[in-house]
Amino acid sequence: MRMVDLIEKKRDGFSLEKSEIEFVIRQYTNGEIPDYQMSAFAMAVFFKNMTNEERSYLTLAMAESGDQINLADIEGIKVDKHSTGGVGDKTTIALAPLVAAVGVPVAKMSGRGLGHTGGTIDKLESIPGFHVEITNEQFIQLVNENKLAIVGQTGNLAPADKKLYSLRDVTGTVNSVPLIASSIMSKKIASGAEAIVLDVKTGTGAFMKELDESIELAQAMVEIGNQLGRQTTAIISDMNQPLGYTIGNALEVKEAIDILRGQGPEDLEELCITLGSHMVVLAKKAETVEKAKQLLQEAISSGAALEKLKQFIAAQGGDATVVDEPEKLATAPYEIPVDADESGFVSEIVADKIGKAAMVLGAGRATKESTIDLGVGITLKKKIGDAVSVGETIAILHANSENVDRVVEMIQGSYTIVKEPVQRNKLIYEIFSSKIDNS
Repeated sequence: MRMVDLIEKKRDGFSLEKSEIEFVIRQYTNGEIPDYQMSAFAMAVFFKNMTNEERSYLTLAMAESGDQINLADIEGIKVDKHSTGGVGDKTTIALAPLVAAVGVPVAKMSGRGLGHTGGTIDKLESIPGFHVEITNEQFIQLVNENKLAIVGQTGNLAPADKKLYSLRDVTGTVNSVPLIASSIMSKKIASGAEAIVLDVKTGTGAFMKELDESIELAQAMVEIGNQLGRQTTAIISDMNQPLGYTIGNALEVKEAIDILRGQGPEDLEELCITLGSHMVVLAKKAETVEKAKQLLQEAISSGAALEKLKQFIAAQGGDATVVDEPEKLATAPYEIPVDADESGFVSEIVADKIGKAAMVLGAGRATKESTIDLGVGITLKKKIGDAVSVGETIAILHANSENVDRVVEMIQGSYTIVKEPVQRNKLIYEIFSSKIDNS
């Protein structure tokens, strides 16, 4: 088998066999296929696409290129959740203890973040003492005992995907549905997930800006799950404005705590309940989504979800008193208001501009070596559909310096205010599910 023949075959629009895709991934991971040939292959896929079968072969080959996590010793059906990323997306911090509180085992691997803010692990590490450096045995034990543990991703999880993504990033082939879908799903498969719930963001703060692109990606990942025997549900949610009101690591932890108190923002609560209800159904803890939603609402109102969060934090070395005393979390010394420069109604908030403003404050990483400031960030006071008067505060900057004129301009420039009332955004656009009988 020769790589040049496979490049030509895909270039000419033919489907590749399972053995051919396995050859490409194995040889590339081992360094036997050079970057220039893999770049040509990625470009051929970009223009000629892949069949559903090819996508599943690619996903599995990448999942099998490195470590695969065996979660067989964890009792119950393990359901993983993945978000394609957005601004203010602190969903996992509220969602994981919420579904664990109704008996769903959450054995989650999360990462650190590049971009607007840190990843889930960075955010959790704003809790004093919290750590993710636990052994695989401890990880399994904690999930069996508490139904919840979160660890960092192993360095050798789907190494083929890591290597291929770096290449795509510099060859103009990132925005390819088969390559994106197989990239995401390969890590979920390698992480040991038996069922998967995907939060596919769409809008100005999302990787996929257009709804039709998000639908295509969601359907592709559900089909891959279907091909590989994993129950998979994809939920397309709005990211035309930040999720909730906060952007920043400790700020987002506080807002996640508010959700479990039943006092959080409506959009974040709706998303957690929607994602969580599908996780509960896939874990066979409820027969219908509506029954699952009732269980989750009861876990919030009874305080069970909040107690589960405390248990989770304490089990991984953290100071669980931050749940009742969130002022113990990192804070910035300055709170600087950003005021509206006209009256009317908020019609648009460019989410990725808000995210970039948070990164300028120090909430995120520009490179892997960057240091995150866990206390800084942004609290939005106005969102789409809200009325606003000239001079009224639309956001508050949590900063380490009063010299934030550039960030103030970025925030004001991300808001559009019009004279007529504006309809609020729909949060959930579409839900797609695979049809696998695992009974």
